[in-house]
Amino acid sequence: MAIATLSPTSSLLPRANPSTNARLALPQLPWPCSSSHARGGSAYPPKLRSAVRDSRRRTSVATCSAAASPSPSALPSALLFDCDGVLVDTEKDGHRISFNDTFQERELGVTWDVDLYGELLKIGGGKERMTAYFNKTGWPEKAPKSEEERKEFIAALHKRKTELFMALIEKKLLPLRPGVAKLIDQALAKGVRVAVCSTSNEKAVSAIVSCLLGPERAEKIKIFAGDVVPRKKPDPAIYLLAASTLSVDPSSCVVVEDSAIGLAAAKAAGMKCIVTKSGYTAEEDFVNADAVFDCIGDPPEERFDLTFCGSLLEKQYVS
Repeated sequence: MAIATLSPTSSLLPRANPSTNARLALPQLPWPCSSSHARGGSAYPPKLRSAVRDSRRRTSVATCSAAASPSPSALPSALLFDCDGVLVDTEKDGHRISFNDTFQERELGVTWDVDLYGELLKIGGGKERMTAYFNKTGWPEKAPKSEEERKEFIAALHKRKTELFMALIEKKLLPLRPGVAKLIDQALAKGVRVAVCSTSNEKAVSAIVSCLLGPERAEKIKIFAGDVVPRKKPDPAIYLLAASTLSVDPSSCVVVEDSAIGLAAAKAAGMKCIVTKSGYTAEEDFVNADAVFDCIGDPPEERFDLTFCGSLLEKQYVS
């Protein structure tokens, strides 16, 4: 079984020799958020194109004409959470293990070690992650040859991986990160809309929300996940869709993310973003974040609360 490892400084190599360890460099993908699509291009459905235009118009008006002294009790209209790495530190001992168990079940001869998976996380979405990996290291012998059949092959692998991951969640083998339940309870008690916006499969995200946050919270939380938008983070589509669906202004939303691609998506949507670092993202560049913490935290080790989230919104009124 060949185990591929990855170095961010390594060069692109030919197809890996299955008899040796292979070093893999993933392509530097052109993030769609820097293209015309982020400006409401034709890749978006009409609802998302409208959301992009409305976001820019409202943000411009708020910046130019808002009152100089906003209410000290201002709160976000919506609190939007990423899932993996924010609600639960799922990547290393959750998703990665489930991918590897799937590869082993299908006898593909593939194992993603801890370092390699950290590099693969730079690609949003599990299906996209597997496709990029196989495109660079070579497709398994059991994989079909045509592009359309390979899409189906990847979809089947991802479906099985999701089933295995959900079993881990249902057994509560992965706990919520400190402060998550507290902050969500604060928001719901104050009438702030709460949603989870993730590139992960919708069933997996729903399992995390319902099993770990409980059914009472879950019924009040809107979930936007998986292929609900045509382009995944760092494209802002999922956050713009959330704002549009919840009928809130993007500039009044606060996002909690853990990764650079999630931060890029939130900022491109015109939202405030707090980063809570996770195991895989601690060394990423968060220079554009509105605040950075190691976690949300529960008292007496609380890092921030809902009031702090509201205070970030007041900064947009200061020139």
